[in-house]
Amino acid sequence: MKLLPIASLFLLVLTMLEARPKPAALKCKTGPLDIVFVIDSSRSVRPFEFETMRRFMIDIISSLDVGPNATRVGVIQYSSQVQNIFSLKTFFKRADMEKAINNIVPLAQGTMTGLAIQYTMNVAFTTQEGARPPHKKIPRIAVIVTDGRPQDRVSEVAAQARAAGIEIYAVGIQRADMNSLRAMASPPLEEHVFLVESFELIQQFGKQFQDKLCGADMCVERDHGCQHSCVSIPGSFYCECNPGYRLDVDGKTCSPIDACADGKHGCEHQCVSAHGSYSCRCRAGYYLNQDKKTCTMIDYCSFGNHSCQHECVSVPNGHYCRCRSGFTLQADSKSCKATDLCNGVDHGCEFKCVSAEGSYRCVCPEGQQLQADGKTCNKCGAGHVDLVMVIDGSKSVRPQNFELVKQFVNRIVDLLDVSPHGTRVGLVQYSSRVRTEFPLNKYATADEIKKAVMNVEYMEKGTMTGLALKHMVEHSFSELEGARPLSHNVPRIGLVFTDGRSQDDISEWARRAKESGIVMFAVGVGKAVEEELRAIASEPVEQHFSYSADFTTMTHLVENFKLNICPEEGKGEMEIRSPCECEALVQFQTNTVAILQSLTEKIAQMTARLEDLEKQIANKN
Repeated sequence: MKLLPIASLFLLVLTMLEARPKPAALKCKTGPLDIVFVIDSSRSVRPFEFETMRRFMIDIISSLDVGPNATRVGVIQYSSQVQNIFSLKTFFKRADMEKAINNIVPLAQGTMTGLAIQYTMNVAFTTQEGARPPHKKIPRIAVIVTDGRPQDRVSEVAAQARAAGIEIYAVGIQRADMNSLRAMASPPLEEHVFLVESFELIQQFGKQFQDKLCGADMCVERDHGCQHSCVSIPGSFYCECNPGYRLDVDGKTCSPIDACADGKHGCEHQCVSAHGSYSCRCRAGYYLNQDKKTCTMIDYCSFGNHSCQHECVSVPNGHYCRCRSGFTLQADSKSCKATDLCNGVDHGCEFKCVSAEGSYRCVCPEGQQLQADGKTCNKCGAGHVDLVMVIDGSKSVRPQNFELVKQFVNRIVDLLDVSPHGTRVGLVQYSSRVRTEFPLNKYATADEIKKAVMNVEYMEKGTMTGLALKHMVEHSFSELEGARPLSHNVPRIGLVFTDGRSQDDISEWARRAKESGIVMFAVGVGKAVEEELRAIASEPVEQHFSYSADFTTMTHLVENFKLNICPEEGKGEMEIRSPCECEALVQFQTNTVAILQSLTEKIAQMTARLEDLEKQIANKN
């Protein structure tokens, strides 16, 4: 076998391993290194030979100044696979490293050297595994020890590792292939490729390798010019700055770091930089919170000595007194006096302003209704309501009938006085789930609503009517979604359109809807269940539900509705309600019946076409 190409590496020849002296106590002083040993533990390496490799690693480590801020060491072994023994971040004491090396169990399989180099580059020398970042300029050294020819390609992956900044030493023993060693090693090859005749002679290489790593201290030998500190590395050096400073572009001098400059400090008021760190400070009249970043204004009112009759308002560096609405602050800046707001402000009430302590309200004459603006009055002839239509979008409806349902919705919208202060319309579709197509406060005109209705997409799937009623009660008629307060006496109407039996219970939420003041109408076609429709409808039930294929049974509801709900046109036997509410309900119901009649004709035409089409198909078959 060919011996080492550099004869000088064998100037010191050691005796047999059993009689070798203990390693010298002198440690490397050339600065920190990141070293990873890549050890071949294939089946060709016999047990006593692997023991020699253990001693080789331990001897080299014993000469290094190891530690988190000094040299870091990692060890991996490989055969047909790669095994991490310990990474660069695992141990920082030589005793721990030596123990881990002595506990290695050889893999005793193939010789996949290329795979081992790939692992060294992609894993072992990552910052996650303990390698220092590239900007630290810590040399990254891989020592590959192998006794055979690789069973995979090494040239390309070794070139990638060298390009990534890894300095590779290739140590071949006995049967190692010189061409493979040269393909792996870093240039100059005469300094990075070694071929050892036997495992015993690897100890000689170990001594020479120690001498190479532990060269001259360049910070001592040269005039480095570093302002703060010099760090020596093999054959060179670099400058470092003390904490709180950064290295200037000349690579030698240092400048204080402005820790506030990057804007990431998180200080609410002021950032104060000092020695590479920072602290937060608050403006006058504020104190710093426990998070050391945010500020809270000092509550001077909490001191209890303000003497304000109504309210004390804290401001930075002091406080002032404030009166509640409807009161004026007196000359002493502490006491308050009530005012007649109806006389002192432009209240804007159309009919009458009524003063209350610290406030006022507008009222309307009997028979008229206070509008949503809280100021104007209006007679109830317009029939304004809050209407939410809940339409069945289940699979049984079928697409062509769903289009008729959308036309039905738009015919109702055509007859309504839609505006923010008039009638508001919301739409909900349901199948196996519930979807608000648009809430009561979404659109302000009939044209906007009709356009939105025609853009509604058919959901298909199941028929969860109970879930839809729950959604209507909890969400659709909330003030958040545009329903007007109950105090405004604007009727709330829910119209449920379905064509089949519900797949969940409807009784609980149908009852809650009516108890919450919603007037419920139920319209069913096809396989709709009359019992469910009656459970949904308001009292009197006969006047609030329709169950028919042609919708004609709704035509008689208008006159009965007036007699039973509006006492001024009947005998007053029913609950007395607002005249405005009655007239609005009557107008809504009249319009709805007309639309239902028109829809009946379209459904009848569609049914006739379908029957004719089915006959034609049957005849062809």
